[in-house]
Amino acid sequence: MTLDLSLYALVDPAVAGGRSLPGLAALIADSATLVQLRDKHGSTRVMIEEARDVMAVLRPRGVPLLINDRIDVALASGAHGVHIGWDDMDAVDARRLLGKDAIIGLSIKTAEQAAAAPLDLLNYVAIGGVYATTSKDNASTPIGTDGLRDLGAVIRARKPGYPICAIAGITADNAGEVIAAGADGVAVISALSLALDPADAARRLRAAVDGALAGRSGA
Repeated sequence: MTLDLSLYALVDPAVAGGRSLPGLAALIADSATLVQLRDKHGSTRVMIEEARDVMAVLRPRGVPLLINDRIDVALASGAHGVHIGWDDMDAVDARRLLGKDAIIGLSIKTAEQAAAAPLDLLNYVAIGGVYATTSKDNASTPIGTDGLRDLGAVIRARKPGYPICAIAGITADNAGEVIAAGADGVAVISALSLALDPADAARRLRAAVDGALAGRSGA
């Protein structure tokens, strides 16, 4: 399955604006290119059911679903892959369990992580947090677009053209800045899930990203 990071939407029952996850997925699915299910508090059984319900919405649109942290949930639900952090299962083990066709992404927050990330085992990295966010407990200082550019340079010095998305605090108003700083797309939660009209927010974010990517390729 082709990986497109342009609009990477995270759906989380704790940040869903009172909507069901399948309902939220249905609203954004025509604009999102990749969706991640994140549920830090649900039981394993509930999370598997959530993943299956969200996939039922995304599958007709051809949008892949990744699972945050939980390789077991990805395997049980038949999701397309996982997004992991440095405290989760090692990428070596995740790849071995999920197989060569699974999509596996890794969070990058520091230059040390950018230098050490096992890029050959991954499909993309998510760099951030670029801006301040209320969607996730994060005591770290935002890295800004300069930090995004610097960490992206470390990654691409190792593997030119490696897929990178930017995460945290990204909206339609600042999406162009992170694309200009080298990201191939944006990962967003509350900019979509807490919007009064998530479908319209997703369209505007996708348009902002597509426009910035087109401008970059034409520069």
